[in-house]
Amino acid sequence: MNKAVFFDVDDTLYDHLIPFRKAVYPWTEHIAHFPYEKAYHRMRYYSDMLSLEFGGAGQMEEGDSTDLMRRKRFQLALEEFDVLLTEQEAEEIQQLYLACQFDIECFDGARELILELQQKGYVVGLLTNGAEAHQWKKIRALKLDEIIPLSRIFVSGTYGIDKPDPDIFRLINERIDIPAAQCTYIGDSWRNDVIGACHADWNVIWFNHRELEQEAGITLLGDVKDYAELRAILL
Repeated sequence: MNKAVFFDVDDTLYDHLIPFRKAVYPWTEHIAHFPYEKAYHRMRYYSDMLSLEFGGAGQMEEGDSTDLMRRKRFQLALEEFDVLLTEQEAEEIQQLYLACQFDIECFDGARELILELQQKGYVVGLLTNGAEAHQWKKIRALKLDEIIPLSRIFVSGTYGIDKPDPDIFRLINERIDIPAAQCTYIGDSWRNDVIGACHADWNVIWFNHRELEQEAGITLLGDVKDYAELRAILL
């Protein structure tokens, strides 16, 4: 029976912290030892929270609600670190963020692992949360569409189902005709990736390159910090 390996995109196949740091740096460079990684995690938390509040990724392509969400996530995240932003400043950060968000490269070993898995007969695909057009820009920037069949690339906004809802994983099982027990998901987000995939009965490898603490109640196939460790588990 075929086996499948699916990857998250943001902060799993490339370093999502880099565009965030570039965008907020003009407002934080005066602060010694500013905790960019902690602030980044808070931005992602507020991004998920506000996206759900406004109707999920399927509603987040364009429009006033999307613009408000994107500004507000920076305001709320940086406020926790005593950086208070006006609406205009938050908009400037968002524009900087967009300008560098697609200047990205895969982590070392990521593309090589995808190709090796395919050569060994695995069905390899992507599952990413986000608005369809926005996430596809990242996928093309990383040139992942050149090595992964388009039929195996799933963006939550296309279907109106966001991780951690297990239904998005079940939809993939139906599309690729492979049962959950034969599927493995790799992602960095405990809430979206680990919990979502586990609730859909997939095997899960946590791409924990930020070396965070595990939460209780989940059995993982692995906890890895780079693609060398990931390859050792998968192959």
